[in-house]
Amino acid sequence: MNSRVTDQESGVSVRRATARDAKRLTRLVRTSSAYEGPYAPMIAGYRVGPDYIETHEVHVAVGPDGRVLGFYALILSPPELDLMFVADDAQGLGIGRLLMAHMKREAQAAGLDSVRIVSHPPAEGFYLSVGARRTGTVTANPPAVMWDRPELELPIS
Repeated sequence: MNSRVTDQESGVSVRRATARDAKRLTRLVRTSSAYEGPYAPMIAGYRVGPDYIETHEVHVAVGPDGRVLGFYALILSPPELDLMFVADDAQGLGIGRLLMAHMKREAQAAGLDSVRIVSHPPAEGFYLSVGARRTGTVTANPPAVMWDRPELELPIS
């Protein structure tokens, strides 16, 4: 799967990530204000490596200026949205919704009927707003994850 989609209104395109994107994606994760304070340990030292990009369906949203605005990583088996980040200064511009629409098309093309999402607690509302439904809770797993997380399922149709 290698579909490139461009939002005509904003000029933002979504394309398959390459190994050359690894450092930019790592920086986006590590600088996310969503993981400050008590959530900081989860991303301390986190790295999105070229091997991860090559193994999974990783797609990036790129602005007209070439800047990476966000990305997602879809694991096909078992189907799960593993990562989803939007740059702090690009939040509220529809980038997350554009990425989720792209992810749903990729999941459908792969023959998936749903995708599991273990959400960062503050992001649960976003996932619910794009059609996911809560299915349970994933309990804390110290030391990396010190809090329970919502478990959701996103139907693919």
